[in-house]
Amino acid sequence: MKVLLINGSPHLNGCTFTALNEVATVLNNEGIETELLQVGNKDIRGCISCFKCRSSGVCVFDDEVNKIAKKFEEADGLIVGSPTYFSGPNGTLVSLLDRLFFSTQFNKSMKVGACVTTARRAGNTSTFDQLNKYFTIANMPIVSSQYWNLTFGYTAEDTKQDLEGMQTMRTLGLNMAFLIKSIQLGKEKYGIPEREKKVNTNFTK
Repeated sequence: MKVLLINGSPHLNGCTFTALNEVATVLNNEGIETELLQVGNKDIRGCISCFKCRSSGVCVFDDEVNKIAKKFEEADGLIVGSPTYFSGPNGTLVSLLDRLFFSTQFNKSMKVGACVTTARRAGNTSTFDQLNKYFTIANMPIVSSQYWNLTFGYTAEDTKQDLEGMQTMRTLGLNMAFLIKSIQLGKEKYGIPEREKKVNTNFTK
């Protein structure tokens, strides 16, 4: 069992890394393998809605997105971490997630998802809301914690001093490990729920 963690911050060892690392440590202690990827400092462009991925199976821009797609397919869980910029996630991370979720055709159902957000003072609840929408559109159960998955601080040391925030990260790790193990048992006994053929509608037809 494995969880992929994506750090959307441009800072290698900053607040977002500190929060994600706290979750990863608990997952490791629970026997779950983790891999933490740094993307916030990468040059990743947004989706151009060319739909080439529908025929090729990969994004037309062959960058970090296609590399991460393979890891995502093999993972049992995904945690996305982002700092808060103007009450929203890092733009590079949003570009990556838009293309990652749109271009990948594999079944994400019952892969477990969670997001972690950090902020100096405020705005991370809206960041939290936006990131969770990637999971809900993909049939991915979202892991909860004892509070919203937020930490506060301007530096990594500040984040470590947010005792409630760090406890929230550890609880998130425990809950995610339990849910992944439970889903694995459910798959073995019941299999993944069958999906209907997808219906796409709009407001005119």
